[in-house]
Amino acid sequence: MNDQGELILGEFRRTIDQRYRLALPAELLGPLGQSEAYILAKERLGCLSLWNAHQWANSLQSGLSVIQHKIKAGKLQGRISQVQRLARLLSTRHRQVQLGDRGRLVIPEGFREFLDVEPGGEVLLIGAGLCVEIWKPAAWLDYLARRMPKFRSLFDRLSE
Repeated sequence: MNDQGELILGEFRRTIDQRYRLALPAELLGPLGQSEAYILAKERLGCLSLWNAHQWANSLQSGLSVIQHKIKAGKLQGRISQVQRLARLLSTRHRQVQLGDRGRLVIPEGFREFLDVEPGGEVLLIGAGLCVEIWKPAAWLDYLARRMPKFRSLFDRLSE
């Protein structure tokens, strides 16, 4: 959902060019919101997500503030290995990116390997409500096979 409460929805097939660029459709970019910068994040193997940088920063900062407060208060003393694991993943999980002309995104190194799609390969761009997800097609089909049977109950729970 963007700042106006509009869900980002849709499914689009795109090809990654030789420079690891892909063009994002206006139908997904509009609801994502105009921004000078976006955040690209690793979600699950074969899936990246693209966020409006302002929305991402607000959400991330509120969570980090809670964790930092707990560290200062000594509430995470016995959980240092978990804090380190979180910091390692946080260090490599996201990166600020800009979109080029015609809404083109360059997928940076480190994210290319995680997405696992070579130049000339296809990806699926999925509107995921709050962000745009970039999926390797096989990973998307696997995700759908596991999740689609539960769609109706999820919809009913969220719309009560």
